[in-house]
Amino acid sequence: MVGIKDVARAAGVSVGTVSNVINRPQTVSSDTRDKVRAAIRQLGYVRSESARQLRAGRSRIIALLVLDMANPFFVDVAGGAERAAREAGLGVMLCNSAQSPSEEAEYLSLFAEQRVRGVLVTPADTSGGNLARFQRHGIPYVSVDRVLPSAEGCSVSVDDVLGGALAARHLLQHGHESIVYVSGPMHLTQCQDRYTGLVDALRAAGLSEQSALRHVEADRLDVAAGRDAGARLLGMSPRPSGVFCANDLLALGVLQALYGAGVAVPGEVALVGYDDIEFAAAAAVPLTSVRQPAFRMGRAAADLLIEETGEGAAGHEHQRIVLQPELVVRRSSIPVRA
Repeated sequence: MVGIKDVARAAGVSVGTVSNVINRPQTVSSDTRDKVRAAIRQLGYVRSESARQLRAGRSRIIALLVLDMANPFFVDVAGGAERAAREAGLGVMLCNSAQSPSEEAEYLSLFAEQRVRGVLVTPADTSGGNLARFQRHGIPYVSVDRVLPSAEGCSVSVDDVLGGALAARHLLQHGHESIVYVSGPMHLTQCQDRYTGLVDALRAAGLSEQSALRHVEADRLDVAAGRDAGARLLGMSPRPSGVFCANDLLALGVLQALYGAGVAVPGEVALVGYDDIEFAAAAAVPLTSVRQPAFRMGRAAADLLIEETGEGAAGHEHQRIVLQPELVVRRSSIPVRA
């Protein structure tokens, strides 16, 4: 590996001069800067970030740990976080817990070993135990897309109770009083909150949870799980006329199952998803969805972490930011005749 001594030898200067060119170029004459930079290009020298981190006592890397990197929603979250980090001169290390508390714990241990600057995390462990143990290392973290009552750090989330209510009100407004909620694992707070909003809207309309609502719990939040849920929905008698899915990937899988069985959407079944990922509008039947501001969420979370780990850290106060969802209506829930 090419080191700083190799650059100094090639440029005919001292190691200290090379260090100044890299870290304090204004202290070196232009001729010397040019000579050193030419040697760096020729040798392909890249400075050791770990060595720089040891000297400076802090990392330039933020870790981002999400539930499912295959979900475009988290891609957008990562995009927002990366934008904020780049503007602050930092980098982002992206990891995927696959909705597994044990994998989350392993990654948090890795982040502690690497002494990252801070962590943005969508917790898979809803008990908060993993983050409580991680907190002992003194590395700041921000919860993204979830608020854990036991967590002490900042958080940026969306009002998922309101989001569930928006979906339910829309279906009720169009006459659907028999609704199925297709969720992911109910230990996930997002799935619980969206269910709560759905039930609240039904009760406000004078309908009981027992008579108007059925629940299909999938073991994952992806398209394949949505297809399986769709098959279960097709076997229900009587078949519900409204379906609300906890995310768009589930909704797209349900749509595939209904389409394959010759069930018209929205003619026979109205369908609503959640997240408003890019594929929602591009589906064969454009999908009505509750939009989450994913990019904004990622950026806001990274901004909080950068503030907490930057020069103004002493004045930082933990915040819990709650963003508002909005319903985006498309053809999957509105018959042409309406």
